[in-house]
Amino acid sequence: MTADLSQLVKAYDVRGVVPDQWDETLAELFGAAFAQVTGATAIVTGHDMRPSSPGLSRAFARGAAARGVDVTEIGLCSTDQLYYASGAFDLAGAMFTASHNPARYNGIKMCRAGAAPVGQDTGLTEIRGLVESWIDSGAPSSDATPGTITRRDTLEDYAAHLRGLVDLTSVRPLKVVVDAGNGMGGHTVPTVFAGLPLQLVPMYFELDGTFPNHEANPLDPANLVDLQKRVREESADLGIAFDGDADRCFVVDERGEPVSPSAITALVAARELARHGGKGTVIHNLITSWSVPEVVREHGGTPVRTRVGHSFIKAEMATSGAIFGGEHSAHYYFKDFWNADTGMLAALHVLAALGGQEGTLSALVAQYDRYAGSGEINSTVDDQAARLAAIRAAYEGREGVTLDELDGLTVTAADWWFNVRPSNTEPLLRLNAEARDEPTMARTRDEVLAIIRG
Repeated sequence: MTADLSQLVKAYDVRGVVPDQWDETLAELFGAAFAQVTGATAIVTGHDMRPSSPGLSRAFARGAAARGVDVTEIGLCSTDQLYYASGAFDLAGAMFTASHNPARYNGIKMCRAGAAPVGQDTGLTEIRGLVESWIDSGAPSSDATPGTITRRDTLEDYAAHLRGLVDLTSVRPLKVVVDAGNGMGGHTVPTVFAGLPLQLVPMYFELDGTFPNHEANPLDPANLVDLQKRVREESADLGIAFDGDADRCFVVDERGEPVSPSAITALVAARELARHGGKGTVIHNLITSWSVPEVVREHGGTPVRTRVGHSFIKAEMATSGAIFGGEHSAHYYFKDFWNADTGMLAALHVLAALGGQEGTLSALVAQYDRYAGSGEINSTVDDQAARLAAIRAAYEGREGVTLDELDGLTVTAADWWFNVRPSNTEPLLRLNAEARDEPTMARTRDEVLAIIRG
């Protein structure tokens, strides 16, 4: 096939439509390139429940094995289960998933040994270059003795590792509704929750990569409607939704109301700081709520602000020795999980915090949810740079207002802030705004949107 790798290889991973943009032949080349760039002698692979995933994963394994690499296949797994295997076995890894994207998509999330990220600046550009050079002729033959391809089940070990990081044995019984969205949460949740004082109400646990009930993207409010309704019907203590590869979790309270991922970040940060004696660095990206650095400081920690994106969070985690990191997209990163993101571990923290006291979840998170936020608002624009320049011109020089360009443009005043970031892959600008009260937030949001869409 003729592949356009500029459309396929993203900043952090490989992702595209199968078979239109890539197929098993190309997956085999990626396996060979991954082996060459990482220099690994052994790797681990896993895949989600999409119909194309097993074939793509096996093709990748063949490509790596042909270059002398021994491959351990863990089969069906969540992305954080693959990171567990990479960390526990100290092996480079590749996970076949397109996360929350529609069924026709698939992709590869790659990491070095110890779940260290492979992104644009850490090997992915080199992998892309090799694959591009091999598309017409195929990967060059290798003198290495072909590696082996073996199977190993890691689900029980992964679950035991997570349960060892959060003690739920003495919490009060909780009723929890979990919406797996027909994704990998349906595979991992029953094993992770087994034996805990939880009454589990499962929704859409059947593994089905065609997503027959709703998209497996809990950040879209439309995909939470079923969970919210069920939580209220069951009089449950809370609801949890996972995305397709179950590396992100989204929480709703006992009323069926969504809990801000920033509030979850603050809650987990407080717990992790307590576990580390009230000391430690916590990473948060620049679109998380003001409440996150406030809570971190109140609990003795040091907040560090970074760009949006898992490669930036993981790099800063490693550099600073941070104990925890959170993003407003519901990705949560843990030092005790090889600095990798795991929605399941964040979910266990929420359950432990709720079950360790008698109040409701809404009351518990109120102390961490202090401001009015807009959520992320996307606008299609003809010229991203021109619109950003217009916003800068509108706010630059205003008294009491500061601007920074760590990631897009962030404008901050005493009572509000907003960030506008360009999409790397689409003609979009993404706005996030927050203020000390709802009217101020709405006024700020609408003012910026008028410039973006003007």
